[in-house]
Amino acid sequence: MVTPAPHQRRPDMTGERGTVLVTGFDPFDGYSVNPALLVATALHRRQVARCHIVGAELPTVFATALQRLDQLLARYRPVLVICLGLAAGRATLRLERVAINRDDARRPDNSGAQPTGQAVIDGAPSAYLSTLPLEAMQRAMTAAGVPTDTSQSAGSFVCNHVFFGLMHRLATNPELQGARGGFVHLPLLLGQGRPCMPLTQMVHGIRTGIRVALNIPHQTQAADDAHI
Repeated sequence: MVTPAPHQRRPDMTGERGTVLVTGFDPFDGYSVNPALLVATALHRRQVARCHIVGAELPTVFATALQRLDQLLARYRPVLVICLGLAAGRATLRLERVAINRDDARRPDNSGAQPTGQAVIDGAPSAYLSTLPLEAMQRAMTAAGVPTDTSQSAGSFVCNHVFFGLMHRLATNPELQGARGGFVHLPLLLGQGRPCMPLTQMVHGIRTGIRVALNIPHQTQAADDAHI
């Protein structure tokens, strides 16, 4: 494995810094802004627990979202990846537990594509579990004043597509060994509709969750189909 550049190495007991990758999608479905992208942008270049955060944009396009994610993973070799997406109609931050190997879009993506009944990755497992410490994150984020819950389904649109693709890469790519990741859905912003949440509150919640994830030892890496 190629040794990462110093600013991209994973943290160790000497206090060496690593990178946290936070992604957000571009606007879609008629919205002029996507809170997921705004949160990722707000967190860009901040530091948490001796790690620095890289915020990046993903296209809401089935055909290219994972290509862009691959570029980011190769460049930064993060210790932690949290992908964010919009879930209009939800009042809380939603920590997603399960990514499924299925694209089944009820509306077109930003390129006009609408895949139905297709695998995200042919030959991959039927599902992966998030490797984030969801319960600990939920407790800390809620205690910090940010309503947060967990969810058993990330849907079957581009959000789940990216979530599944991320978890498959973390489970199979040796260069990402030890990294953990997951997906969080966000509500609408103030002014976009109801229910909604202020941007500053979302940013605070995600930053709190990142701190918890970095401070809790890594647990199970891959999915267990027998328990999905």
